[in-house]
Amino acid sequence: MGRPQPVETISIQEYLSGELESDLRHEYIDGAVYAMVGTSDRHGLIALNIATALRPHVRGTPCQLFMSDMKVRIQLQGKTIFYYPDLVLSCDPKDRQPYFRTSPCLIVEVLSASTRRVDQQEKLATYITIPSLREYVLIDQDRELVQVHRQSESWVGQNMTSGSVLFACLNVELPLELIYEDVPLPGPGIDVLRDHDALEYGGEAEAPLPHH
Repeated sequence: MGRPQPVETISIQEYLSGELESDLRHEYIDGAVYAMVGTSDRHGLIALNIATALRPHVRGTPCQLFMSDMKVRIQLQGKTIFYYPDLVLSCDPKDRQPYFRTSPCLIVEVLSASTRRVDQQEKLATYITIPSLREYVLIDQDRELVQVHRQSESWVGQNMTSGSVLFACLNVELPLELIYEDVPLPGPGIDVLRDHDALEYGGEAEAPLPHH
């Protein structure tokens, strides 16, 4: 099951103009807009931990690091897509549109119950078509688990529950302990909101990975 079909569609310019005035953020897929859900304290702390750790390594380089409010624009099979990653790193000095980036090197998404399927399936299949992208990192907010998808000769995925995560775009390794520093993970006996309990984010996205 994919995202629900929109009642009407809007132009790219209407979308970009609307985002400047809207209190809510929306993602855009070929004319359709989808409101983004709110995030938890764990989500925000994880994203902040990574951004804070990476920021010193960005200084003095052509790279720019953004949290949450910078869109990524993707052209895929004649469609225009705008996503809001939790973290995006662009190292192309020509990639300087004021409200979006087109040539990211690194994208990070923090998984939540309502966005997990979209992040792991639809967005994975879309992001890895970006020629400049080297790494797509997904962080679980309910347990210490990091999924790293890295481009070498082809895209390779790895799950990590200990050790350090290499962010190759900056040649920096971050220990999982730092990524989850001060994050109140659910303890034994505490119920965690799972996918089937959460409000759906654009429905269940089951886009297959493209063949390379």
